[in-house]
Amino acid sequence: MSYTDHVQVLVIGGGPAGSTAAALLAKSGVEVRLLERETFPRYHIGESLLASCLPTLRLSGAFDAVQAHGFQTKRGGVFHWKDDKWLLDWSRLVDPDAWSWQVDRAAYDHILLRNAAEQGAEVIENATVKDVAFHGDRPVSASWVDAAGTIQHTEFDFLIDASGRAGVLSRQHFDMRRPHEVFQNTAIWGYWDGARALPDGPEGAINVVSAPEGWYWHIPLGKGRYSVGYVTYKRCFTEERPAFPSLEAYYRDALGRSADMRWLLENATLTGQIRAEQDYSYVSERFCGPGHIMVGDAVCFLDPLLSTGVHLAQYGALVGAAAVATTLRKDMEEAKALAFFDYVYRRAYSRFLVLVSRLYKQYIGMDEYFSHAHELVHEDSRAGDEAIQSFTRITTGLTDVREAGETGRRTTTGTLEAEAEDVRDEAARSNVRYMGGLDMSPVWNIWRDPLGPDTAMGGIRIVTWPEFGLVEEGRA
Repeated sequence: MSYTDHVQVLVIGGGPAGSTAAALLAKSGVEVRLLERETFPRYHIGESLLASCLPTLRLSGAFDAVQAHGFQTKRGGVFHWKDDKWLLDWSRLVDPDAWSWQVDRAAYDHILLRNAAEQGAEVIENATVKDVAFHGDRPVSASWVDAAGTIQHTEFDFLIDASGRAGVLSRQHFDMRRPHEVFQNTAIWGYWDGARALPDGPEGAINVVSAPEGWYWHIPLGKGRYSVGYVTYKRCFTEERPAFPSLEAYYRDALGRSADMRWLLENATLTGQIRAEQDYSYVSERFCGPGHIMVGDAVCFLDPLLSTGVHLAQYGALVGAAAVATTLRKDMEEAKALAFFDYVYRRAYSRFLVLVSRLYKQYIGMDEYFSHAHELVHEDSRAGDEAIQSFTRITTGLTDVREAGETGRRTTTGTLEAEAEDVRDEAARSNVRYMGGLDMSPVWNIWRDPLGPDTAMGGIRIVTWPEFGLVEEGRA
């Protein structure tokens, strides 16, 4: 089969980052081709979603299909970390309607990929990118092999690398992916039937239990099935693993070291194979460049702790797609749009980097840790907030979202919630294809860096109507 040899945007990778970016751009009228090397559904770890994923799903058009699938609802988490016990009930600490899902990633990712196609993207599975050609600093074409083994060539105006850990640009082409020294860890996990959850947790809560040399996750996937993992320092795994006849024996022994985990799995049955991964924590020196951006695991991954992977993937895809759409319409200089993308995406990543690092290396106690989280919030702080509320808002991903939305901010015409209703009404009257569905508002404002001083990015915002993209303050 032959394919058109030129598209506006080529997306490499069909995971949550690539599918979200492709759906948003296709929904905006951009010609998009997505190349995915595997055939979906395919297995993937990373099953616990943050509440921030829901508005992005609504905007991309995937929400209804995800909701209809019937994934386990998640309303918070229970942490037993060292001598402290945290009950993170999102409905109490964040918002009565704050929730997300615990998902089977094979099914979840497949829904998002199908949605990209439904929104108008050309999705090609079993397509492996072999090389990206550059003209100067700008990528201009890709060579890839289709399902029949035929070499294809696609030229494009813009490239989005969402190729996951393969890192077509950051690792293979530029060799600029750097490991995190703090997170030199190994994760071992399996699936159990008939386990139970820690007491007093909210519906579908993730259970996190610390260990002397790491921590455990315990995620309810619905119908009595649980994902259970052990994360330990790579050096510990390397030293301990040879003493056991199999990976499963090591895994069972590690679980047995914790009283909490013994109780959770007391009457449970291990099913299926045991999996392990290491060397998964890294960041690229750059997030973008002329004619290209990198999103999701292609550019960075922290650690399973705090479940940030899908949030950063979909959030980066959202901001990146807005920058790309604006650039293609020539509504803003490419360099400025990409600077906005880099700033916003890196800021979200950096905040989680600080929190996860402190849990591993600098945890003194619950009060000190939550107070530190409170200092990272800034615009999202509210009068009377307790520090644990700030921490919970960050770890739902909603601080990133709210800083970009500020739903209660006053404008000349009232609150942004009121503006959202006006936009929807106007869209209906003019028969404009509305991009909406965001809970917070159709306008996302960026004001200042929560990890440092004010920056020049304060004059740019993301809008969803009448066209999805970026505008500068005073030019909307």
